[in-house]
Amino acid sequence: MEVISGKWKSCIIFELSNGAKRPSEIHRLFPEANSRVINQQLKELEMHGIIEKKIFAELPPHSEYSITPLGRTLLPIIEKLEEWGNSFRPNMKKMLGMEE
Repeated sequence: MEVISGKWKSCIIFELSNGAKRPSEIHRLFPEANSRVINQQLKELEMHGIIEKKIFAELPPHSEYSITPLGRTLLPIIEKLEEWGNSFRPNMKKMLGMEE
């Protein structure tokens, strides 16, 4: 759980499964997320070998994140969590009085 715990980690992993992204692209994908939190979670995912950061030595310099083969092994787990969340959402809305 240490590797994938964090509100945005599974979202980041899922988005990177569709291709490498620059940090600014990742931030735009989650406008409701605090940029400091996203940066911290990117750093932690990189530290655990789930994603990798490539720095391009060109002008202007830029970097991008991509998922590693190890990170890809988490995709089935993330998909199952999403599946569970989708099936639980109606019950959660009822419990919170947010029925549509």
